[in-house]
Amino acid sequence: MVGEAADGLQTLELAERLCPDVTIVDVGLPGLPGIEVVRLLHQRSPQTRTIVLTSHAGESYVLNALRNGADGYVLKHFGAEDLIHAMHEAIAGRHYLSPPLSALAIDAYVEKARSTGGDSYDSLTTREREVLQLTSEGCSATAIASRLCISRRTAESHRANLMRKLSLRNRTDLIRYTLQHGLQAGP
Repeated sequence: MVGEAADGLQTLELAERLCPDVTIVDVGLPGLPGIEVVRLLHQRSPQTRTIVLTSHAGESYVLNALRNGADGYVLKHFGAEDLIHAMHEAIAGRHYLSPPLSALAIDAYVEKARSTGGDSYDSLTTREREVLQLTSEGCSATAIASRLCISRRTAESHRANLMRKLSLRNRTDLIRYTLQHGLQAGP
């Protein structure tokens, strides 16, 4: 252990100064919420792996932590072995969830796979995927046409087709779709 902090701001300062391989963050940190610490650590020190250690097993907590860059989510009552295992997994570049959470996640994926015949994203052509990406980045039909060496009308046609296939009504829905499905381009 290279450091210990009493609150969220101190955790950020220590992590930035000490550059640890793994940072363990409690959701309920005073000063700056743990999830915000995770988000900022992920932005400022992407090489540092972050494990959330908490008693909150709710799906919204887990999803929020993972969405903000957590590499692991460990429930406090599972003990030190679970935390150590999570740290090894994070260092190896893998995500980790405490056993009941990972079992629930697997069950949810299986149920989702059974209930849906497939992802509508899979029905998009390569060109429609390119147009989706460029539109989500804020490009106009004219800019898309220029980048893809197609006409403006063709770009508009591809956008209309992909929106129909994905059941999207407007540009806001399109951007929300790319964010929810992890399709947005990185910085």
